[in-house]
Amino acid sequence: MRHDKAASLVELARALAGSAEGLTLDEMADVLGSGRRTAERMRDKLIDLFPQMEVVADPPSKRWRIPAGLDGFLQAPTADELAAMSAAAAELERAGATSRATALKSLEAKMLAALRAPARRKLAPDLEALLQAEAIAVQAGPRPSEDDRVLGAVREAVKAGRALSFKYEGGSTPGRVRTVTPYGLLFARSNYLVAAEGTGEPRNWRLDLIRDLTVSEVTAWKPEAFSLQAYADRSFGIYQDQPEDVELLFSRAAAANAQRWRFHIGQTVTQEKDGRVRVKFRASGMRELAFHLFTWGAEVEIVSPQRLKAVLVEELQKGLSAHSN
Repeated sequence: MRHDKAASLVELARALAGSAEGLTLDEMADVLGSGRRTAERMRDKLIDLFPQMEVVADPPSKRWRIPAGLDGFLQAPTADELAAMSAAAAELERAGATSRATALKSLEAKMLAALRAPARRKLAPDLEALLQAEAIAVQAGPRPSEDDRVLGAVREAVKAGRALSFKYEGGSTPGRVRTVTPYGLLFARSNYLVAAEGTGEPRNWRLDLIRDLTVSEVTAWKPEAFSLQAYADRSFGIYQDQPEDVELLFSRAAAANAQRWRFHIGQTVTQEKDGRVRVKFRASGMRELAFHLFTWGAEVEIVSPQRLKAVLVEELQKGLSAHSN
């Protein structure tokens, strides 16, 4: 078997061992980046290698999984993987995300401790070289709030299906006590609790403005159909309001850069005959988008919506008024 096929086989074995419910043939094909027939052949080889592999009925299809996990030989991390984890922890720490940074460092320590001494000694020089060869650029922006007690309470409430009560120092009535159904957490420049108050729609609550947070005994489950990722994808940034159709036209000078830029997960990018680039997507958060488009200067034209143009002009006028004297 060629090396690339062996690597694919190990990758699929890891996926099957790491899935509690198992994978269908189509899902195996996605893991491998191949067709269904290739996935079938790989599955058959794994059945020979791992007799403990189980078949789980999930009409109208079937799922396969390796319930006992894989041994240390197949699961040993590489220097590249450990360096990526260490860099991610360092980046979170420098950004002020100490809770998640600590969790990653703990996982890294556990992985190293699980390795046998010869394997650790072999990895050490490459790992040290990679860590010395990479640095993190510091970017301006607010430091996110990551209070371990707040994050722990939110996660406890989400897992147990309980309401959260807290005093909120933001909004139109600062200091009022709120009782909400937690939906999840959004990590960004500022971190947010996504939660619904009463029967209302979910909204974002800044974690740094939450005080006296407690987990209630009241049962409160988020709607089964709710997707936190889909919710986040509706907005250009964090702010959620009514989504609008956005159309932007970038100059020929900025065309190459615009084609490399992802403004929204649902965007379409079209190269015009005159060399300009047209970008379309549907999103909310026009003020955040206006702030971003300012960085493109005269290289971008807002085709629609009109409200986005108005917001950008309004912010420019405020800036001129504040700095013209």
